[in-house]
Amino acid sequence: MAACSFRRTIASQLSKVLDLPPENLIKSISAVPVSKNRHVADFQLSIASVTEGSSSDCLAQDLNLQAQKLAERTVLQQVLKDGSEYGVKSELFSTVPRQKAVIEFSSPNIAKKFHIGHLRSTIVGNFIANLKVALGHEVIRINYLGDWGMQFGLLAVGFQRFGNKDKLKSSPLQHLFEVYVQINKAAEDENTKKLAKDFFRKLEEHDEQPLSLWKQFRDFSIEEYIRIYKRLGVHFDEYSGESFYQEKSQEVLKILEDKGLLQKTEKGTGIVDLSEKKDLSSFSTVMRSDGTSLYITRDLAAAIDRMNKHSWDTMIYVTDKSQSNHFQHLFQILKLMGYDWAERCQHVSFGLVQGMKTRRGEVIFLEDVLNEVRSRMLQNMASAKTTKEIEDPMETAEKVGLAALIVQDFRGLLSSDYQFSWDRALQSRGDTGVFLQYTHARLHSLEQMHGNEQLTDVNVACLQEPSAISVLQHLLRYDEVLYRSSQDLQPKHIVSYLLTLSHLAAVAHKTLPVKGSTPELAQARLRLFQAARSVLANGMKLLGITPVTQM
Repeated sequence: MAACSFRRTIASQLSKVLDLPPENLIKSISAVPVSKNRHVADFQLSIASVTEGSSSDCLAQDLNLQAQKLAERTVLQQVLKDGSEYGVKSELFSTVPRQKAVIEFSSPNIAKKFHIGHLRSTIVGNFIANLKVALGHEVIRINYLGDWGMQFGLLAVGFQRFGNKDKLKSSPLQHLFEVYVQINKAAEDENTKKLAKDFFRKLEEHDEQPLSLWKQFRDFSIEEYIRIYKRLGVHFDEYSGESFYQEKSQEVLKILEDKGLLQKTEKGTGIVDLSEKKDLSSFSTVMRSDGTSLYITRDLAAAIDRMNKHSWDTMIYVTDKSQSNHFQHLFQILKLMGYDWAERCQHVSFGLVQGMKTRRGEVIFLEDVLNEVRSRMLQNMASAKTTKEIEDPMETAEKVGLAALIVQDFRGLLSSDYQFSWDRALQSRGDTGVFLQYTHARLHSLEQMHGNEQLTDVNVACLQEPSAISVLQHLLRYDEVLYRSSQDLQPKHIVSYLLTLSHLAAVAHKTLPVKGSTPELAQARLRLFQAARSVLANGMKLLGITPVTQM
């Protein structure tokens, strides 16, 4: 909603009635929350501040009514004029500086489970990136792969014993995971451990043969990731990984040493003291005893490199809350190294998803979840009496299924754990992604049915019914919701807004027929439904949902 510009419009209109300058009125006009059951003016005027103590009830009622009517009349024109920019053009955002943001998200570990935690990181990171782009910021989306470390030594030894080149080509993630599970069972054996260490040391020394095998693992895996991300509607500007920073992490260790921040333990590991009293009550290990780097050392190198490369204003890491400690240490060390921009780094954490099982049992791969939600949705669509002949049922089921996953995930605070339920996620009525998609498709078919004509000179004043007023008032609130999400990066505000919009639109659809109404009324109602569908589509796209037009 463009609440601020609505205030200005209302003020200029009321100034004619009251014979007062508009600037005197703007501050007296405030937005009032709307609920499903209460029909009040979305904008009210603080009469006392305007009439200087005069207590004229009639004037108060009259002005409030005028404020309400003016706002409601303007909103439909505004929605359809601004299109996909409705809400983000609001004056609420006029003082927000445009920034460059680096967002690191998804970041699976090659050869380990691409599990449901990665789904959360992927969809949350994608939402934050979408929101920032919509608000005019420049965004760089980075997928920072876990593609280095001792596990690669173990994996290589496993592949030499249990690997199959054809399987590696056809389903790399599945095959590498199976190999990893097998070799982990044998990893207690001292000889296996030694071979793994030797392989990783050779990798760090850039030995050609181990490097070539590692590169195959990485390339095949990325190919498969890209295919899965395409199904999720997610893309990245950059695929980097820990491997990129193996050499640069040695430079980081050198800087730490030069600044007197690196201390050695008796065992020879390198640590950085993070305690205030410098009594080692809090420290971070940054180097193994053999001088090789660790996860945090590579993260330090990556942060510095990204600043050099992109000169970002803010950098956001999207991972589960178990890594909060790691990021706290990372930001602290960067500050100790003299990088003030560490204060502009942010960790957006999320809770765990419990109870995610497919019909075949525990979920191992994200793709199993996507296949499961698609097949369940296809089944539901086939058994629904309302389902029309759809051009591509598979693709529709995929989009609706993904909406179901995203909305169930985004309904609460990101930091909360939640219990996943297939039945709850896939309900077609109630507060679900399926209901959002159903509402969008229904409103779209209403537009199609009435020729999708470009409506001009619509008389909005004839929309007097409570169900129409509720939709209008709710549309007015959209920019406040976007603003709140842009402040705390929580998608739940937008989810809740869209679910309410869908419920209000459903009531209006039932009570305000277009067919059989007078041309003037039909046009106004059509414009109302058009505006509701437009805002619904905009909000869904921000969440990472592709709106469907039939289901």
